[in-house]
Amino acid sequence: MNSPLRHVRPNILALKPYSTARDEFEGGDISVWLDANESPYENGVNRYPDPHQKQLKAHISRLKGIAENQIFVGGAGSDEAIDLVFRIFCEPGIDNAIAITPSYGVYQVAAATNNVELREVPLAEGYALPTEALLAAGDAHTKLLWICSPNNPTGNAFEISQLEELTDAFGGIVIVDEAYVDFSPKGSMLEVLHRHPNLIVLQTFSKAWGMAGLRLGMAFASPEISALFGRVKYPYNVNGPTQAEVMRRIEMGAASCIKEICEQRQMLAEALPNVSCIEKVFPSDANFFLVKVNNPDKVYAYLMKHGVIVRNRHRVFGCNGCLRLTIGTPEENKRLLKLLNEYK
Repeated sequence: MNSPLRHVRPNILALKPYSTARDEFEGGDISVWLDANESPYENGVNRYPDPHQKQLKAHISRLKGIAENQIFVGGAGSDEAIDLVFRIFCEPGIDNAIAITPSYGVYQVAAATNNVELREVPLAEGYALPTEALLAAGDAHTKLLWICSPNNPTGNAFEISQLEELTDAFGGIVIVDEAYVDFSPKGSMLEVLHRHPNLIVLQTFSKAWGMAGLRLGMAFASPEISALFGRVKYPYNVNGPTQAEVMRRIEMGAASCIKEICEQRQMLAEALPNVSCIEKVFPSDANFFLVKVNNPDKVYAYLMKHGVIVRNRHRVFGCNGCLRLTIGTPEENKRLLKLLNEYK
């Protein structure tokens, strides 16, 4: 395939990124910091953070097995990277993008914010990947293809072989959003990233790693695309305390939490179909279930009344009659099942 840079907006290719005196410093250790108009009084947060997140990227590189120059680290979970992809590749009012539906709502929000048409293609029966329809939806101005896998809100992951075939066949940039991949037995597109220069893989520390409050996401891509992220992002997009805390938690690991959530997923997969108000439980490769209930608004209100909040997806395209249930702690899941079984 030709270089993915051919899809980049010309003004982005010509953009000179913001730089600091610290980027230009080639000496040893800095002992006097008089370049950035910071407070000189040490209090733990008086200095600007590393805008390139070098130490954090080294931790992520070891964790994921991806070179540091193929990693972008962004604030706001994966949402910053989603916005940057539109800004890098799509001319406002001219270019368009394709996405599956139902899927993560931020793709639509980011597209609208950047004045980019988003062409949504319905999932096939059983929420299967509609490969032919996705490819047919494009035209000469189609730059991006968004696939969430495992998909939110349906919960199912697509086979790596399917995603590879789609990436090879699509003429633009393919973005696979893997926010829930740590819960999936189907693997990650990171394993094949080296084979696809037009591929961007998004992941986050918000879900399996339990760091939603820190708002840190990642984009993995070719060195050329990763450099574009670094060029367009705002200089200090991840604060210092967040960088330090994420590194500390990477060293701690998250395997035990993932294991318990997957065990609870299996328990709920067996228990939920026996609840009288639930008509269908869709298979899940994520940390949530999409379930069809006999009166979604009424069940939703009933759970809210008893202090349990779930997500009402009844009015989302392709999710008629459905609620989305996140897998909680064993105690929370027992409470959910008890309330659902008591519902009349």
